[in-house]
Amino acid sequence: MTRPGGRSARVRDAVHDAVVELLAAGETDATVPKIAERAGVNPTSIYRRWGTLDNLLLDAAVTRLRETSPIPDTGSLRGDLTAWANGVEHAMRDRHGQILLRALVATMAPEREPVEYLRARGDDLQQTIDAAAARGEAVPAVQDVLDFVLAPLYLRVLFRLPVEPGVGGELVERLLRAL
Repeated sequence: MTRPGGRSARVRDAVHDAVVELLAAGETDATVPKIAERAGVNPTSIYRRWGTLDNLLLDAAVTRLRETSPIPDTGSLRGDLTAWANGVEHAMRDRHGQILLRALVATMAPEREPVEYLRARGDDLQQTIDAAAARGEAVPAVQDVLDFVLAPLYLRVLFRLPVEPGVGGELVERLLRAL
């Protein structure tokens, strides 16, 4: 798939793809030099852009989730959250999505605040919630969306439980009933 953005975007995509490929091949100890070799870039490019493997994994996971499960504007909070949750659900059924999430959690640096890992998705959700509030809809807090929808999906993947089709929509309905 060709993605816009010039050389910088091509490097980012090659590095992200290399990370996913190595992790999918069972390389749980993938190092920056190994990733760089697989991506066809110099390791210093990776260190300069991401600094640490942890930051690279976070960027790869967030970028993948934003691409595979963007939050659409359907005109209603229920529609927006359901479409988004279905996308997340689909991404969590995908082997590469599961691998990235597990690797991200496994490599989380103990000194970092866990909330950092969800900030990007929280920002996306806040925009959706703000738009719904502007339309006069009752809205949950971002933390409630994370607790009711995202956390159960992630928990299933982390503990290798099945992510059944339709569970994303069911979780959104629970959230909206709780409002």
